[in-house]
Amino acid sequence: MTARRAGGLRPLPKVGLRWKVCAAIAVVSALVALVLSLVVHNAARASMIENSRDVQNERVQFAQRIYESTGRLTIDAQLNDPALPAPLKRLAREGKRATYVADAGGAPMVWAETPLADGKILSLKTTFTDRFSVLEDLDQALVIGSTAVVVGGTALGVLIGGQLSRRLRKAAVAAGRVADGETRVRVREAIGGRVRDETDELARAVDAMADALAGRLEAERRVTADIAHELRTPVTGLVTAAELLPPGRPAELVRDRAQALRTLVEDVLEVARLDGAAEQADLQDVALGDFVRRRVAAVVPAATVDVRDDAVVRTDPRRLERVLANLLGNAARHGRPPIEVTVAGPYLEVRDHGPGFPEDLLHDGPSRFRTGSSDRAGGGHGLGLTIATGQTRVLGARLTFRNAPASAGGGAVARLLLPRD
Repeated sequence: MTARRAGGLRPLPKVGLRWKVCAAIAVVSALVALVLSLVVHNAARASMIENSRDVQNERVQFAQRIYESTGRLTIDAQLNDPALPAPLKRLAREGKRATYVADAGGAPMVWAETPLADGKILSLKTTFTDRFSVLEDLDQALVIGSTAVVVGGTALGVLIGGQLSRRLRKAAVAAGRVADGETRVRVREAIGGRVRDETDELARAVDAMADALAGRLEAERRVTADIAHELRTPVTGLVTAAELLPPGRPAELVRDRAQALRTLVEDVLEVARLDGAAEQADLQDVALGDFVRRRVAAVVPAATVDVRDDAVVRTDPRRLERVLANLLGNAARHGRPPIEVTVAGPYLEVRDHGPGFPEDLLHDGPSRFRTGSSDRAGGGHGLGLTIATGQTRVLGARLTFRNAPASAGGGAVARLLLPRD
C-alpha cells in the first residue's frame, strides 16, 4: 500500500520503459495515419469535384447546342432558374460560362451555367451521389488501414520496448549483484553482447567502473590485512608480557586492554579475508536444533532456546558458530535480557529486548567501526555484525536485521536463513 504524502498528494504510478516506448510509437503511428488519411481524403474529394465540374461543363455545353438548334431543353436543363447561385448569375451577366459547387451536407451539388444569345441563362444542377459514394468506401478503407497501422505500431513498440526493458532489467540486477559484493559478475555478460546499442555501452561503462572499484577495494583490503598481520607479532608479545605483570589492578587493566587489542587485530584480519572473496565453506550436514542449543549454552547461558521445527542444514559448523556467537554477543552487549534464540526449520533468529538496531544499520547494513547510535553504544568496534554478514555470504545464507514492534516488547531481531541443500 502506498502511503499518502503531505498535502494529500499521491506518488505517480511507475510506468515501465516498455509501455513508454509502446505509447510513443502508438501516438506517432496514430498521428501519421491521421495526417495521411486527411491528405488522401481531401485529395480524392478535390479530384472528384474537379471531375464533376468537367462533366457538368460538358453537359451544359451539349444542352446549349441542343437548345439553340431545336429550341428544346434536355438533360434536366432549365432557363433562368431562380435557385441559380448568385455567383453564377453574376458571371452569366458578364457573358461567361462557369461551374459552381454547393455543399449539400453529403455529396455536393454541382451547378453549371452558360449565357444564351437571347439573354437567357441555361443551367444544370446535379448531385453526383454515385461518385461520392466511392469516397465513403475510401474513408472506410482509410479507417481500417489506420487502425491496422496503429495496432501494428503498438505491437512493434511492445516488442522493441520489451527487449530494451529486459536488457535494462538484467543490467540492473547484475549491477545490484556487483553492489552486493559479487565482483565477478559482469553486466555485459548478463545482458548478452550480441546487440550493439546504448545498453551495451552502458554495460561496458558499469563493468569498467566495477573493475576500478574492485581494484581499489582490493588494494585497501591488502593494506588492512598487511597492517593487521604486522601487528599480530607485537600484540602477541604485549599480551604475553602483560601476563607476567605482578597481580594488581593496573596489571588487570593492561591485560584487559592488551587482550582487546589482540581481539581487534584478529577481527580486522578476518574482515580482510572475508572481503577478499577467497574464503570457501567446508559444508557438512548439521542438525540445527542441537547445534544451536550447545553453542548458545556455551556463549550466553542466560539466553533461552526455542526449537519449533528442527531441520538438517548444509553448512560449515565453524563459520555458523562464528555467526551465532557474534549475534549473541551483539545482543548481550547492546541489548537487554531476555535474549531469545528461535529455530524454525532453516531459520535461526536471535532477539533481545533492548532499544533495537539503529536506523542506519537497518537501511545500509552493518558497517565496520560503527557501533550504532548512542542508545546502543558500548564496548566493541562495530566488527561483530560485519563479520557475521561476511561469514553468512560465504555460507550462501541470508542474514537480515529488523526491530520488533513496540507492542510486542521491542528489541533487535537478527534472522538467518540457511540453505538446506
